[in-house]
Amino acid sequence: MKKKYKRLSFEERIIIETLLKENKSKSYIAKQVNRNRSTITKELKLWLLKPADIYKADLAHWYALENNKIKRTQDKINSHPRLKIFIYRSLLKGTSPELMAGQIKILYPNDPIMSISYESIYKHIYRFRQSTLGKKLIKLLPYHHYKRRDKRKYGIKKTRIKDQISIDDRPKYIEERLEAGHLEGDLMIGVAHKSAIGTIVDRKTR
Repeated sequence: MKKKYKRLSFEERIIIETLLKENKSKSYIAKQVNRNRSTITKELKLWLLKPADIYKADLAHWYALENNKIKRTQDKINSHPRLKIFIYRSLLKGTSPELMAGQIKILYPNDPIMSISYESIYKHIYRFRQSTLGKKLIKLLPYHHYKRRDKRKYGIKKTRIKDQISIDDRPKYIEERLEAGHLEGDLMIGVAHKSAIGTIVDRKTR
């Protein structure tokens, strides 16, 4: 089982600062805090760019906490420039988030970074709807509203397929993807039903 990485604590950073003042090596410091040498090297590279630079535990720890907060509040689109550019270019072309999600699935079937649902795209667009950028993104949507409409307000969900079988009734062994021949499909309908993308993917071979 792979050991989960644990961030440096404030106490560990105090030890690092103390040992640096004693001119101890990175290898020695790593042993004292029971860390890999690469962890210590990465930490010090942020702060010791020049021989005269000084490492301060309190400042380093504050920076790490703030940086972690920023990462946690960022959505997937903001975290990956390649995905963000694709989505923004698609918006400029008038493509709906539903179609975008379908296009990405077809163009990048094995790329985990280039994988996102249309709902996540909508959430990104409406996240800061009062900002200048947010207003511009909303205007680029084929159907733009100041607020995202709640799908639950539009009545009870209607059944469009007669005698449909729920995906919950699918045999459990299919989930194991041990054999080819089991397919899953998606259908994305465009604006005003003028375009559509259908995808069929084999669950095992992809």
